[in-house]
Amino acid sequence: MLHVNENYAKIKPTYLFAEIAHRVEAHKKANPDAKIIRLGIGDVTEPLCPAIIEAMHKAVDDEAGRTNFHGYGPEQGYAFLREKIAKVDFQDRGIRIDANEILVSDGAKCDCGNIQELFGEDVKIAVGDPVYPVYVDTNIMAGRQDIALLPCTKENGYVPVPTPELDADIVYLCYPNNPTGAVATLEQLQAWVDWANANKALILFDAAYEAFIRTPGIPHSIYECKNARTCAIEFRSYSKTAGFTGIRCGYTVVPKGLVAYDQAGNPVELRPMWTRRQTTKFNGASYITQRGAEAVYSPEGQAQTKATIDFYLENGRLMKEALQSLGYQVTGGGDSPYLWVDVKGDSWEFFDMLLKKANVVTTPGAGFGKAGEGYIRISSFNSRANVLEAIERIKAL
Repeated sequence: MLHVNENYAKIKPTYLFAEIAHRVEAHKKANPDAKIIRLGIGDVTEPLCPAIIEAMHKAVDDEAGRTNFHGYGPEQGYAFLREKIAKVDFQDRGIRIDANEILVSDGAKCDCGNIQELFGEDVKIAVGDPVYPVYVDTNIMAGRQDIALLPCTKENGYVPVPTPELDADIVYLCYPNNPTGAVATLEQLQAWVDWANANKALILFDAAYEAFIRTPGIPHSIYECKNARTCAIEFRSYSKTAGFTGIRCGYTVVPKGLVAYDQAGNPVELRPMWTRRQTTKFNGASYITQRGAEAVYSPEGQAQTKATIDFYLENGRLMKEALQSLGYQVTGGGDSPYLWVDVKGDSWEFFDMLLKKANVVTTPGAGFGKAGEGYIRISSFNSRANVLEAIERIKAL
């Protein structure tokens, strides 16, 4: 008899953003003339920058002839991209990361979900609450039930603090944070690194939004912390950095010498394991995509992508000021594309109210965990005209 993976019955029947899409579609069907402004899912709206477009056009031309044609590439990513990543994202910041410690993929979400395959079913997980659903759901799908929730509240600035009592093997951290938009200081991250090294634990650090950081001194990478190479894996994404939500590209850093342990207590290096996983289950991001990602690191690409991010941050500033003028408490915005708004009530009810009365889509905080109840997340990804119109609609309520 064919049996299903019964762990799927232990997660919510629909993914958060699938439920949002269902409600929005029902509203559109009932109100076909409504102009809906989407400030919910963190999908970019601005076009790819000219440097990326030019590089991808050239890559398409390469595929049109025998001389420069590329079929299967290295599963770990082409050297031309990995070397640029190592230099610009890390070495130029004084961080020791080598190109062969970087594995290119089709996005940070996939890597965050797939990395748990390297670890035993009995490992204990800790995640922030509220939290990006992928961290929790993928572990439950794999059969793990021992998941500790670390409170992220106004009182601690939405950055949990490690304690001697915390019993966990793997801790997920995401800063700038999704969904709260909060950032962590170097001292706060160093506390986690020190805790992880002392407890032979691992930090899975999601840095998908690091390019939005504008405050001096806020770390862009976990590897800015002393001794982080011995206890942390970092995930990066071009989705928000360069508008690749529809192109799909990201990468994961697994330092040489980073280990977990077998049942006998012997150290096992994780980089070869992740390489083995990727070479078995993944054929690599496309050549065209990786040439586009490489262009992000050109002087033109750096300037153009920064300008687009600044545009989104200005959207966030405008919305944050408008919401605060209405009396709402708002976190995020300055170093993040997300606003975390205290609505002091049922978050799905507030979501439905904005959708039905203002035709504005947000994300209910309850979708990110129990601690998210009473909040909504607003994304700054949209056109300036739509953002200004959404502000006026919300004010009118």
